[in-house]
This record gives sequence, structure tokens and C-alpha cells, in this order.
Amino acid sequence: MIGAGVFAAFQPAAHIAGAGLLVGLVVAAIVAFCNASSSAQLAAQYPSAGGTYVYGREKLGPRWGFAAGWSFLIGKTASSAAMAMVFAAYAVPSQWARPVAVAVVVVLVTVNLFGITRTALLTKVIVIPVLALLAVVVASGLLNGSWAVVPEYLRSWFSEGGEWRLLGAVPAQAEAGSGLGGPLAVLQSAGLLFFAFAGYARIATLGEEVRDPAKNIPRAIGIAFAVVVVIYAAVGVTALGALGASGLAATDNPLVDVVTTNGWAWAAPLVRIGAALASLGALLALIAGIGRTAFAMAREGDLPRWFSAVHPRYNTPYRAELVVGAVVVVLVLVADLRGVIGFSSFGVLLYYFVANLAALRQARAYRRYPRAVSVLGALGCAVLVVTLPLPAVVTGVLVVVAGFVLREVRSRGARLGAE
Repeated sequence: MIGAGVFAAFQPAAHIAGAGLLVGLVVAAIVAFCNASSSAQLAAQYPSAGGTYVYGREKLGPRWGFAAGWSFLIGKTASSAAMAMVFAAYAVPSQWARPVAVAVVVVLVTVNLFGITRTALLTKVIVIPVLALLAVVVASGLLNGSWAVVPEYLRSWFSEGGEWRLLGAVPAQAEAGSGLGGPLAVLQSAGLLFFAFAGYARIATLGEEVRDPAKNIPRAIGIAFAVVVVIYAAVGVTALGALGASGLAATDNPLVDVVTTNGWAWAAPLVRIGAALASLGALLALIAGIGRTAFAMAREGDLPRWFSAVHPRYNTPYRAELVVGAVVVVLVLVADLRGVIGFSSFGVLLYYFVANLAALRQARAYRRYPRAVSVLGALGCAVLVVTLPLPAVVTGVLVVVAGFVLREVRSRGARLGAE
């Protein structure tokens, strides 16, 4: 979860909602909490590779399971491309960005092929310095006093008479008269910021490789969520306080500009390194989760069974991970960063929508949270999905429909072959 999202998601959120991005962050955190709660209690009951793909099949039926698995695959594949792009943007000059992004995808796919123990070790090595550098960013704001102006930004955001302001970060959609700019802008920013929260599902997808999964998976999800909420809130307040809404909306490297504006220019190169490392860590975990979900879907026949092959030595779904890596490389070469963030949020929110519905069907003995939490999570996911930028919604709907069409074609072919 401490990946490229915290370095990249605040800028598009500020562009949409201005100082209201902090309200969007709260909304995203509430929806993420509900999703994390549902995922945790489902993972305790079904500690299997595949996460919500398995939960949807068990509680709602095969089509719901496929909807979750397919949404996860498309959303997280887009997210993988975003992580690779952010890494390259911070690490190398722009003319080398795409080749370097492709190279890092190839390297991390190779790391994943050697097994989850090595993946977990490398993730630990990456995340510790990233957390330290985020602490430097927050400290620059605290010591410079930039946090003190945030309440004024929020007061100014609510103008007299209840009209909503954007503090100079008026989005192009609002300028074009589309009606965005008030509560809808907050919801749209929440959908984009949710991109940064999505990550705890990958804990659940590793259920078959974790000791005592009924205990450790819910604990890991809860701890990860709590830590990340605190970090994101601190970073968001620091960024808004240092740059203002309009400045945050205009920058391509928000946290680098934060430390520079706060008078800590010496930390700017370190923040660049932190962004690159965070992107590597997130990409590494993404590839692991996507590969294991594809493996679970192939094992059930929702994807070609060719993907269910496991490496005889390292016990990893190597074919699935190799194909995922190839698709991510294609996206890196042809896609746009802002577009893949929106598309990723679309797929992931649908995934958690199914998770919340599945949690509602759990028996009392397996429930760890009130049913109202799952209800709120499902409603929140549905609302955030439909308020995402229109291109992301249209593309997401088309890809989801295409997945169902291909599934039905394969199923019909299999039935005809059996007859």
C-alpha cells in the first residue's frame, strides 16, 4: 500500500477537488476501511489463493466470482503499469522513461518467479527507507509551519451560502460546464485517492502461502490499513499546506516540491529515490497478487487452464506471472499515467464491491464486524465507481463486458466439446 499512490494520487485529486481533496481522502478511507473489514473476515474463512474471486464464487456464485477476479486482474494490471511509469518518471530523464519502466517490469517479474519468500524480503527492504523519507516530508511541513494554513484552506473552500470553492484548482470539466465542482468533485477525488489505498487485498490472495492464515491475514490487513491511513493523512495535509490547492494541482512531482517549498531542498533527491523505491515495492507485490488470482481463476476454469501451471521447484504460478508481465509491458509502452490510475480504480472498486456483497452472506460464526460495515462498503464502492472520470468508466465497462463475453464463449465451447 505504501507505493506510488502516495507520490502520485494527490495531484489529480487536487486538480478535481482543490482543498476538498482532504474530504475526498476521508471518504476514500471510510470506504477502504469497510472493504478491509470485509476482506479480513472473508480471508479468515477462505484462506485460499484468489481472494475475492474465491469469496464471490463461494458466497454469490461463479459469475460473481468471475466478476471479482476479472476486475482485479484488469485493475491491478493497470496499476502495475502505473507503478512502473512512476518509478521511471522519478528515476530517469523523460526520454528514458518508457524503456526503463519496461526493464523494471521484467526484473520484478523474474524476482516473483523465485517464490514469495524472496518477494516478501525484498518488499521489507524497500518499504523501510520509503517510510523514513515520507517522515522527512511530513517533518518539513511541521517544522516549517505549513500545517497551520490548512484549516484556512478548508474554510475558504466552503464559501458563504454553502457554495463550494476549488481554491484556484478549477478542473477542466467544471470550466466546460459539466456540473462538477461540489460534492461530485469530492467523490471523484475519493475514487482517484482510493488508488493509493488499494493493497490489502493482495494479502488475502496469498492465503495458501501464509502460516496460520485465519489469524495472520486479518491481523495483517488491519495493521496495514491503520498505518497507511495515518501516513496518507499526514502527507496530504503537508502537501496541501505547503503548495496550496492550485500549486498541488499543477505539479508533476508533488512531494519533491513540498520539501523544496518548505526549505528542505537537500531532501528533494532523497524523495525522488523514495518514490522510485515505493513504486518498486508496490509493483513487486502487485505482480504476486495478480499472478495468484489468475492461477486461481485458471484452476476453476474461468481462464484457460494453461495458466494454472505451477513451477516444479519454486511453487509459483509462473505462466500466469509471465503473461501478466507481458501485458504490463504493453500498457507501459502505449498508456497514459492519469488514465491508468482511473482505470485501475474502476477495476479495484468493482472487486471490493463483490467482496462486501460476499461478506454480507457470511454466517454469524464467521463475522468479525457488523453487517452495516459491509453494506456501507458496497454502497461506497458503487458510488465511487460511477463518479470516476468518464473515460475510465467507459473503458472499464467495455473491458468487463468483453471478459464476460469471452467467458461465455469458452464455456459454450467446452459444453459443445463434452457433448
